[in-house]
Amino acid sequence: MINKIAKSVEELCQHDSSGHDWWHIYRVWNLAKLIGKKEVVDLHLVELAALLHDLDDWKLSDKNQEDLPNARRLLAENNISKDILEKVVVIINEVSFKGAGVETRPTSTEAMVVQDADRLDAIGAIGVARTFAYGGFKNQPLHLPNVKPTFHKDFEEYKSTRTSTINHFYEKLLLLKDRLNTDTAKELAIQRHKFMEQFLEQFYLEWNQEK
Repeated sequence: MINKIAKSVEELCQHDSSGHDWWHIYRVWNLAKLIGKKEVVDLHLVELAALLHDLDDWKLSDKNQEDLPNARRLLAENNISKDILEKVVVIINEVSFKGAGVETRPTSTEAMVVQDADRLDAIGAIGVARTFAYGGFKNQPLHLPNVKPTFHKDFEEYKSTRTSTINHFYEKLLLLKDRLNTDTAKELAIQRHKFMEQFLEQFYLEWNQEK
């Protein structure tokens, strides 16, 4: 059943160009399994939530997706019990980053695992690549030297503020290492975080290169 749902998700997300494509979901799924095996969790819930976590992402649609209609539909089509379905929905709703000033601590170990897996895929070399893919998808400028990053106070401000791709590193990506939940994720994040710092150092060196 997990593999059947995975196949459906792959078909739904195969044409995404925002960095939230099937391969992002596949990596999060694998990371969630890796982390989940080292925690006391219901791995079945973890896998379902990891596979479905981006089907209703607010960043990819102008519609209000808070009730997760796509995830609910796919779970129902696969005869997932109402109890399991609602647990998966709760996990998914606790995954996303909602702004630097917004507390997003999950309420279950399963949600901690999926959130960590998703955040790990947002940092490091893949995180850098995904950030620029998403910036292009949203028509964001690459860098605005005179515009400072924003420490968003609430989710609405985070959603509505137009930013540059470089500012997004400071508004989100560089914050994630210290907002992980599990020891496994924290260990995996060290090198990924260091890579982003090195990337930004090189970026500014080239941006400010004297003629």
